[in-house]
Amino acid sequence: MKTQQIDGQDYRLPSSLNAFQQDMYVHLINWKRQHVTREPGIGPRGLHYDAILPDSYADQYPFVYPDVVDSLKQHRLSYPFRTHLYFNHMASSQAANINLFLPLLQHANVNAILGRLKPDFARLATEKLDRGYQLEFWGDKPNGGHLNDKKKVSGTDADIAIAYYNHEGELCLWLIEHKLTEDEFTDCGGYKSNQKHKNPRRDCRKSFAELVADKHWCYYHDKCHFAYWDITADNQAFFANGAGFTGCPFRGGLNQLWRNQLLGLSIEQDTSQGYKHVTFSVVKHKGNISLDKSLDRYRELIAHNPKFSVFTSTDVIEAAGMCRDAELDKWIAWYRDLYSV
Repeated sequence: MKTQQIDGQDYRLPSSLNAFQQDMYVHLINWKRQHVTREPGIGPRGLHYDAILPDSYADQYPFVYPDVVDSLKQHRLSYPFRTHLYFNHMASSQAANINLFLPLLQHANVNAILGRLKPDFARLATEKLDRGYQLEFWGDKPNGGHLNDKKKVSGTDADIAIAYYNHEGELCLWLIEHKLTEDEFTDCGGYKSNQKHKNPRRDCRKSFAELVADKHWCYYHDKCHFAYWDITADNQAFFANGAGFTGCPFRGGLNQLWRNQLLGLSIEQDTSQGYKHVTFSVVKHKGNISLDKSLDRYRELIAHNPKFSVFTSTDVIEAAGMCRDAELDKWIAWYRDLYSV
């Protein structure tokens, strides 16, 4: 942690932020000071950080759009999910995801708005999930979930899942991962464990083809018994350019993208789920270009397969703005103000 003076004010910030992160943190802290409190919150090692809310505000949701707070609470009762460790951080992607999608999903113009973002979207499947959506979605398969990695405090899930019908009347599922200020996607914990334990049985330097042929080279498969490589082996054609990557393609930032995509592929291929098509998208802040390198590498890996797409929160705001609706315009102004869009 370091204290910086910017425009005559002191800010207690993490010690290593890139230019976009610092600008966004300062903006979010200013918003917090204006609308909530100037009191800092407690971060790692008991240090005070200005971007974190004090514990006394933890259950008040002061950074969640007021019109959706009640429905968010009800959603958590019906579909319990764990809030992230720093949900009460002003830069929380989990909170930003709620603020971006819940106002739309509860609006009468939801079909028109989401249809502008996703061309095959015809109408929300309101009889599925919780009126068509679920936060922190990992599916309803018990005993570890579709990827056999789901535990109480860990495992693969999408920030939000949206059930809808396409223009052919087919039931579909849209998995979305939201990023706000993160400069990279979650990387591979198995790779870190390999480096720590140095077990010769497992080797992350192996190529995509070698890992598919002998999955035990991967810590996730050999030690954890996760289904990642089993699903990948069944869907090699999806990862069309895997042979062009040196070593395991998924030991860095592509790991999170891979796991979310595997979740979608697994659900789509499970006929008991009833979804004809399952796609996966990343939505990010337009100013956050640090993620672009990993996104470009992933698109190269999958040969730009249309089951994966990227859009920005600005795209969402502009799609909603086309409705010329007073209720939406109120939310848009609030969202733009909070997240500097």
